[in-house]
Amino acid sequence: MTKNAEQCAGKERSIRDLVTAYGEDVKRLIYSYVKSWSAAEDLVQEVFITVFQKMDTLEKETSAKAWILSIAANKAKDYLRSWHYKKLLFTNTFSSNSKIESPEHYLLKQQQKTELSEAVFALPVKYREVIIFFYYQELKIEEISEILEMNSSTIRTRLSRARDLLNQKLGGDLYE
Repeated sequence: MTKNAEQCAGKERSIRDLVTAYGEDVKRLIYSYVKSWSAAEDLVQEVFITVFQKMDTLEKETSAKAWILSIAANKAKDYLRSWHYKKLLFTNTFSSNSKIESPEHYLLKQQQKTELSEAVFALPVKYREVIIFFYYQELKIEEISEILEMNSSTIRTRLSRARDLLNQKLGGDLYE
């Protein structure tokens, strides 16, 4: 086997590992932007094609997850600016697996999740993305700052404003 063939095989194994490790996170992140599972699945493929093509540029000190999520966020934003997106209708729900304790409890939890997801999706993108990164992706402020290429104080401010907007919409102390 030639040296190039060995490198290509190594890259293919690496990309498989990255898809396994981060594929679902990337899909959920992209969905939070585009609000369509089929579009999100298409964009996930584009993200990992880009990752494969630019894998050599990933620095050892950089978090692979942050780097991939940054690519995913940029792909999603490009999609939102596209003509195709402007012609689509979409739904605004998160899917989740939860245990059923009682029918009433289940319905109440589902209603709360639906209200929260609708409120999050109603936020402007600049606030929605920090909520998604912080609460759903469980990233630190510094990681979000790196992904969005913004100052960490800007991220803190946007997160605070997003919380305030959600509290206003949901009428409570949701993030206090």
